[in-house]
Amino acid sequence: MRQLYLGTAFLVVLTVSILGFRGTTFTHPPMDVFPEWLFPGMKRQPKYKTQGTSEFFADGRADRMPPPGTVPADLKTGGDELDLGKKSDGSWVRGFPSAITVDLKLLERGRDRYSIYCTPCHGLVGDGNGVTKRYGMGATPTYHDDRLRQMSEGEIFNTISNGKQPANNMPPYADKLTAADRWAVVAYVRALQRSQTGKTADVPAEHRGELGIK
Repeated sequence: MRQLYLGTAFLVVLTVSILGFRGTTFTHPPMDVFPEWLFPGMKRQPKYKTQGTSEFFADGRADRMPPPGTVPADLKTGGDELDLGKKSDGSWVRGFPSAITVDLKLLERGRDRYSIYCTPCHGLVGDGNGVTKRYGMGATPTYHDDRLRQMSEGEIFNTISNGKQPANNMPPYADKLTAADRWAVVAYVRALQRSQTGKTADVPAEHRGELGIK
């Protein structure tokens, strides 16, 4: 019985002693309970602290500049037309912002981004027959119906940026594509739409021979 009393008294004193240090500011690191060999690599993980130094880089700085082309997700780059697809009055942009040059380079970039992010659902020609349809994906809109043909470029840009939730399964892509890349995809979507309605008269006379057109 005496040992029980002594044990209880020891636990009480220990508990009060530990709790009594709560809120105390210490000037030395805490005592290590577990030895380094018991948890190798976990006890003191190698890392750089803010404004710290580094022996790896020639300039000795641990803080590094972001890689070229890095764009913060919340950084606005060119005003509402370029970043939101809207004019100052809140209406959707028709055509492309002045900061966007629609040329072959833009279309090639749009095709590249479209192939990566859009083809799985919308298909190579934008008809909604992507590979996901084989695995239970619901009806994916085709770009070739009148509703989407008549939709403004700004609204298409907004759909790419913010997705269609929860009515559709399209997620937002603003965190994956820069504003310029989203406009490139819009341009390529317009090219896909045009490809399905092209007529012989649309081909310049000097190029008709390349297509076997007389």
